[in-house]
Amino acid sequence: MAKTSNFPRANREIKSMQVRLIDEDGNMLGVVSIREAIEKAERAGLDLVEISPNAEPPVCKILDFGKYKYETKKRVQDAKKKQKVVILKEMKFKPNIGKGDFDVKIRKIKKFLEEGDKVKISLWFKGREIVHNEIGMRLFERIISSLGDAAKLEFEPKMEGKQIMMVVVPAIPHK
Repeated sequence: MAKTSNFPRANREIKSMQVRLIDEDGNMLGVVSIREAIEKAERAGLDLVEISPNAEPPVCKILDFGKYKYETKKRVQDAKKKQKVVILKEMKFKPNIGKGDFDVKIRKIKKFLEEGDKVKISLWFKGREIVHNEIGMRLFERIISSLGDAAKLEFEPKMEGKQIMMVVVPAIPHK
């Protein structure tokens, strides 16, 4: 039978005949029979919970199982809240971009970086523009110098088909 719960086994669910028992105060009581361990837990008004099922014999502790489940769920939720998912944003440029458009795109890239996101910067060539890829490389140098200390290169600018692309990440890791 497969285990369905994410929580450890408790009380009568524990299958082992003997367990290494830890009481509610954290004191090691040694190896005892499962029946004796459950009786001690019931006398204390608490549950017997299997803490380390893979040990030989399994380690069990006397504690309040409801409180244990609540605290475990709370810890998992707190860990999820503190996680920062890094998103890859993309900003597209063209070789003959105007000064105003360039400045707007640079401000947007800086905003993405401040939020802790990676930014993929790509430059698309149309038709015969591809023969002047040095214009694209100069534009990328201008982008890098405009970003200054806000960004750090993760991937250097490189040509892929009809586009040049690079990836920048925040210079200071976002918290």
